[in-house]
Amino acid sequence: MNTGVLKQRIDKWLFFARVVKSRSLAAKLAAGGRVRINRDKIDQASYGIKTGDVITITLDRRVLIYKVLELGERRGSFPEAQLLYEDMTPPPDATAQEAKLLAEKRDAGSGRPTKRDRRATERLKQSGNGFDDI
Repeated sequence: MNTGVLKQRIDKWLFFARVVKSRSLAAKLAAGGRVRINRDKIDQASYGIKTGDVITITLDRRVLIYKVLELGERRGSFPEAQLLYEDMTPPPDATAQEAKLLAEKRDAGSGRPTKRDRRATERLKQSGNGFDDI
C-alpha cells in the first residue's frame, strides 16, 4: 500500500547533499549512530527520510543540523546540493574562539613555552571564556 509520501535512503541523501565524500562513508555514518532524524537516533543506512525532516549529524568536531527541503536525484555541484537542505546549525560561540586564539598566539621567536605558560594555556582552554583565571 503506497501512502504517496516520497522517501529516500539517508545514505543517498547525505551523499547527494555533499555532507560526506562517498556513499559508503554516508552508510558508515548512519550505521554508526551519528545521525538523528527528528531527534531519533538511527542505526541503518536504509532509513527513509522525507521532506521536512530535521537531520542532526555528528561529525568529527562539529554538529550539523539540516532541514530536508528536497530529495536528491544525483550528486551535483555544491550550489546544487545546498538546494536540498536548509542549514539550521547554530553559529559557533565567538568568545570561546577568541579565548582559544589568544591562548595559542605567541610571539614569533619567543621560544618554547615554559611550564607556567603551558599551565596558563590549559586553564584558558578549560575555563570556557578564557578570562577567569588570568
